[in-house]
Amino acid sequence: MTARPGAASALLDVEGVSKGFPGVQALADVRLELRHGEVLALVGENGAGKSTLMKLLAGIYTPDAGTFRLNGEELTIEGPRHAQELGISIIHQEFNLMPDLTVAQNIFIGREERRGGLFLDDRTLNRRAQDLFDRLGLALDPAQRVEQLTVAKQQMVEIAKALSFDAKVLIMDEPTAALNDAEVDVLFELIGRFRSPETGVIYISHRMEELSRVSDRITVLRDGRYVGTRVTAETEPKEIIALMVGREISGEQRPAPSHPDGAPVLSVRGLSTKHLLRDVSFDVHAGEILGFAGLMGAGRTEVARAIVGADRRESGQILVRGREVAISSPAEAAKLGIGYLSEDRKQLGVLLERSVRENIVLSSLRDYVSGLGFVRDGLIETTGREFVEKLRIKTPSTAQLVRNLSGGNQQKVVIAKWLVKDCDVLIFDEPTRGIDVGAKEEIYALLRKLADEGKAIVMISSELPEVLRLSDRIAVMAEGRLTAVLDNAEATQENLMDYATQFSSEGTIAR
Repeated sequence: MTARPGAASALLDVEGVSKGFPGVQALADVRLELRHGEVLALVGENGAGKSTLMKLLAGIYTPDAGTFRLNGEELTIEGPRHAQELGISIIHQEFNLMPDLTVAQNIFIGREERRGGLFLDDRTLNRRAQDLFDRLGLALDPAQRVEQLTVAKQQMVEIAKALSFDAKVLIMDEPTAALNDAEVDVLFELIGRFRSPETGVIYISHRMEELSRVSDRITVLRDGRYVGTRVTAETEPKEIIALMVGREISGEQRPAPSHPDGAPVLSVRGLSTKHLLRDVSFDVHAGEILGFAGLMGAGRTEVARAIVGADRRESGQILVRGREVAISSPAEAAKLGIGYLSEDRKQLGVLLERSVRENIVLSSLRDYVSGLGFVRDGLIETTGREFVEKLRIKTPSTAQLVRNLSGGNQQKVVIAKWLVKDCDVLIFDEPTRGIDVGAKEEIYALLRKLADEGKAIVMISSELPEVLRLSDRIAVMAEGRLTAVLDNAEATQENLMDYATQFSSEGTIAR
């Protein structure tokens, strides 16, 4: 995208902003300029301060120092409602939806139509929501409860909610983390329609390939400080990455050909579920990473959930080291040595109101209780410190509440939890979702190290370069069926997408 006429003037100015929390200085003397009609990308490693700065702009936090100006006029933002009234709207990285309410009720919460001043007028709410969806080109049902939606559709509800306000500044915090390529295209079209000489977008993303498509300039933060701003069209991605992490990252290598010996650690035979999976079979050996690729809704996550007993399977066998096992819950799977890292870390991965160290030992808590029934706090602290250092989790201490960590550091805590459990089989569903490029390299190295130590790893990812980068073999799914299992050496993005679309309009494999 190119900047529109008039983009040289400032829509939003941030100068000298600082914010501290107990034990950590999140921001120090940060500045940012959003021009009229532009999309400004904001990037940095996890813990760099991006989300903190956006929460200051959204009125969620109050700055310790600094100045905000909108169209040259100084602002004091008194809360989220005030920010929206000023024309600043935010789409959070972590969803801020009420699952038991409908889509329309979530979008217009606090702005509901009422009959007789007392009763909600759902018919009018649904009509207003449908008008909004028609204008934005979103395929959503206003009357459907949010808890029934996929993660991708929940993200679309968040986007619709933010755009339902008369926003001048739209802040998007990792908006594509749960979207497939087609949904990303829809999002970028929405951004194109939103921006005008009176509006602007602050776009936070860890996906370097998106920045050239969507942004005009890129501002970089590192360790809570302003590093610099570059014009997107004049800057190579490797320069931005170097500014973010203070070092160059190549990220191009792929694993050497691997031919595991011996019997598989995990075998799946004829796995089927009531609504999606059909006759899925594969093996995973000790020392290998089996990647799962496919389009959104292909059934990758459903395979993982059926294996660990989170979803009921209609038929099929699960075998661990050749022995058939009956698994009815993730807890039973963990007892059998199968650990599952969900794609939804906020709901299913961590306890946000508990400490880092408590979350790290959560899956192995019985090992930290003495014979007399006392919790061994000293051992929990020692284990917590060990894995904070090993995974480079950015936290002032192991006593910090997980809700105060950045999204990427929360993800590292989830991974640490399963490393402490020392499972033989580890299933990672989107292990780097919401994680910056520097932290991704650390996670990649960690998964490779675990495989080298003899773990059997299933890794599900929506990013084909990530699947190719990590996997020894790649299983491809389409509409609930396994269409291919390829050695990494024969896999390309093109043939993976070919196998990912091998289905007919009736939903059967086309070839």
